[in-house]
Amino acid sequence: MALRPSEDALNALRDFTQRIHALDRTAPAVQELVVRVGEREERLALSEPVVQALVEALRVFHDPRDKGRCDFCGGPLDDNFLCRDCGAFSGVFGQLLAERAGGYTPPEELPPAP
Repeated sequence: MALRPSEDALNALRDFTQRIHALDRTAPAVQELVVRVGEREERLALSEPVVQALVEALRVFHDPRDKGRCDFCGGPLDDNFLCRDCGAFSGVFGQLLAERAGGYTPPEELPPAP
């Protein structure tokens, strides 16, 4: 039976805390995290190493859908470096795409070196 996404997240959080705590079983719990999924409530005791690992994991996570921010308005970019808010191409790659799409003609090639 497949788990609901919320249950899957709860299980992943519980597994993460247990995996990190197993590396330093003598570390005392310094915080408690209460997670409620529907009628089910789970309390997770967090030692300092678990807190540090959780904070670091959350800070370094990068969503692969995040392509950066527009140089002009700060809006989100799509896969083609086009701003979803203002419609401008952004960054070096966005500029290259805009030039190519607009019929940009590259400069003449340099003559071969003597």
